[in-house]
Amino acid sequence: MKAIICGAGQVGYGIAERLAAEHNDVSVIDTSPELIRAVRDTLDVRGFVGHGSDPDVLAAAGAEQADMIIAVTLYDEVNMVACQVAHSLFNVPTKIARIRSQTYLQSHYMDLFSRDHLPIDVIISPEVEVGEMVMRRIALPGATDVVSFADGHLAMVAIECLQECPVINTPLAQLTELFPDLPSTVVGVSRNDSLFVPHSSDQLMAGDLAYVVTTREQVRRTLGLFGHEEAEATRIVIAGGGNIGLYVARALERKQSRTRVKIIENNRKRAVAIADELRRTVVLHGSALEQKLLLEADIDHADLMVALTNDDQVNILSSVIAKQLGCKSNLVLINNPTYHEFAKTLGIDAHVNPRAVTISRVLQHVRRGRIRAVHNIQRGAAEVIEAEALETSPLVGPPLSEQELPDGMRIGAVYRNGQVIKPSGSLRIKPKDRVVIFALESAVRQVEQLFRVSLEFF
Repeated sequence: MKAIICGAGQVGYGIAERLAAEHNDVSVIDTSPELIRAVRDTLDVRGFVGHGSDPDVLAAAGAEQADMIIAVTLYDEVNMVACQVAHSLFNVPTKIARIRSQTYLQSHYMDLFSRDHLPIDVIISPEVEVGEMVMRRIALPGATDVVSFADGHLAMVAIECLQECPVINTPLAQLTELFPDLPSTVVGVSRNDSLFVPHSSDQLMAGDLAYVVTTREQVRRTLGLFGHEEAEATRIVIAGGGNIGLYVARALERKQSRTRVKIIENNRKRAVAIADELRRTVVLHGSALEQKLLLEADIDHADLMVALTNDDQVNILSSVIAKQLGCKSNLVLINNPTYHEFAKTLGIDAHVNPRAVTISRVLQHVRRGRIRAVHNIQRGAAEVIEAEALETSPLVGPPLSEQELPDGMRIGAVYRNGQVIKPSGSLRIKPKDRVVIFALESAVRQVEQLFRVSLEFF
């Protein structure tokens, strides 16, 4: 596949890194010579200095032969025009644009992105995607990662196995026997910086991070089985009243729960603006690094500090201070991947990576076959994929026990006609089944092949 990526920032670089690793033909465009130099020096891609909306630059990047353009610059208007030029002048089949402004995304304006106006096939809003991720993490405090599949009927939950975890040192097959009515499957394990797909004879150990696929209704029970019975936060302090902070506050207000929310916003004009928009949320003006202001926000009685400013260092430090002042836990937005590795040692309970969230959304549309959703695990070390089986899919027909499934993948669940089916050796995949699969990086291409559309289908 030939792809053009407009924007070589963290998101653009991450997408280019994933696509190049899979031997796709990738061209990256950015106005910054330094960013393009870094892309050329570290990745097997072509780099072009210029505007992604410039026809000459797009032509030099190979737009006439491109299968896809992914516009993820910092500017919505550049992303939109790049897609329009790619469509009108080069007839690029698939056009993906990152749109950050919520104004463009209002429902009564969505006709703007139709083929007759601005022909954008896929719109990605990082603020909305990250806001939804934060809301899922707030709802399930025992999970370190939560992603929905099959229209919300299934979930992949990452769960840390603590020393007192009831299920450690027990073969996975035995867990299935002990809890036959629990539709939960351990599909991946991260241990000592190594990610692998477990076998039924394997055991979980203290310190492991287990990736579990289960039904929406059984997520809390599954967390409890792993020893995580943390109560949902009812007193929350949000640092940062930007688009993500405002989105989370609005969502919490819409839930009409007994949750009490306070926002700390450093920009006075922004603080006044969001205070006018929110009904039940208290907005405080000042820096989240000021202990006096944190105490004024009752951080010493708070259940959760959610740090969502644009500055990683402010997010990390304010969350550490919050816990020292008595806040029970924290959830931190961290953009820089180098901070992820030692965040836990600083006292960060959980973090959200906006780049990973956005890359996952893009990969959903890059993958071949009937791929409905993709979630990126540990900077591309693995993916959780939801795919739809077709009549010609190699996976359809024989029972799973008779199929030669690739190493490095495990089926977590099958969603069929409104019912969730836990995988077993006797299970036969049927056409239109939606299958949730955990696949290591080495197995992703083979998973795509299992759900491909063969020529005989046409």
